[in-house]
Amino acid sequence: MDPTAAKVVLAAQRGDSINRVANKIGVSYSWVYEWIERLDDAQIIAKTDSGIQIQDHEMRRHYDEMVGALYRRDSITQQEAYVIPHFAGMEFAYTEIDAAYVWTHGGYQVARSHDDYPVFIRVHDRDVDRWIAFFDQYGIHTTIGERPAADDAEGSVHYVLFPTTDAMHPAWVDGNPVIPLEDAIEQMQANRPAYEPALEIIAEEYDVGIDASHHDQLTAD
Repeated sequence: MDPTAAKVVLAAQRGDSINRVANKIGVSYSWVYEWIERLDDAQIIAKTDSGIQIQDHEMRRHYDEMVGALYRRDSITQQEAYVIPHFAGMEFAYTEIDAAYVWTHGGYQVARSHDDYPVFIRVHDRDVDRWIAFFDQYGIHTTIGERPAADDAEGSVHYVLFPTTDAMHPAWVDGNPVIPLEDAIEQMQANRPAYEPALEIIAEEYDVGIDASHHDQLTAD
């Protein structure tokens, strides 16, 4: 009942590689590899040619309860805020502020602090109730579609869900699923003054042309 073993089992999805799991939970590849070997020997997970699979779902449930208790006991850090959603077993993608944060590899933050740290994720509309129940199990506040005022949020880390009925097709950056780059740029251009530095980082790193018409229009007004 080791916390790292629990995180490995909870974060692993069918077909994941060891590297994908390591990136999800922010643990070194070698350490995750060692735990996967142990978990495979214990028949809790299985290594297959098509990736990792969970074998013992009852043990996964025990791990879920243990990790939930650990996070309810202590304050959640910014780093942990990007690990916990992987434990839900549901598809999601970072969006809004977090689309800029993920695509710039954590290089750009805006309108967040240690005392008020909302995390913005796109989820399937059909899964909203399950997401709320999941975060409640971890003692984490959740809102839908709109960031709450800092005084109304419970705890420094909280999640804002953006439900969609469309397919998500997330990209993967540094172990995090995020809305496609084109969609992220479109969101940032809608509020370009706030995201100008992020757009500059993205334009340079990904060699994309950022349309300046929105910025020019704001300047002209």
